[in-house]
Amino acid sequence: MNKRNKIIYWIATLWLALGMTSTGIVQLIKMEEEVNMMEHLGYPIYFLSLLGVWKILGVIAILIPKMPLLKEWAYAGFFFAMSGAIYSHIVLGDDVVALFGPLLLIVLTMTSWYFRPENRKLISKNKR
Repeated sequence: MNKRNKIIYWIATLWLALGMTSTGIVQLIKMEEEVNMMEHLGYPIYFLSLLGVWKILGVIAILIPKMPLLKEWAYAGFFFAMSGAIYSHIVLGDDVVALFGPLLLIVLTMTSWYFRPENRKLISKNKR
């Protein structure tokens, strides 16, 4: 992995970790704005706890060394959560501003995943 790709990976990954951790925390503490958003989107409030825990566990998974299969699951979970948020806002006709956070996090997820170092990837049986 060249130096440029390593820098891109770490910038995207650290911003992703910061974004997922901060949103996970506000979901876990059921901040009023988060509760209002869940109600607006039509999801049950207990979903905030589930999302918050998953986000924090996902951040731990992508930051710790090794465990490439766990990292794949974490990246997939981030992608599904953010694409679901984007879809939910679009279906309800929310302003484009509501899409900014989930769009940014999905771009950071894809960038981090794409530029991750070899030791953080699953090795296919064909490459062994």
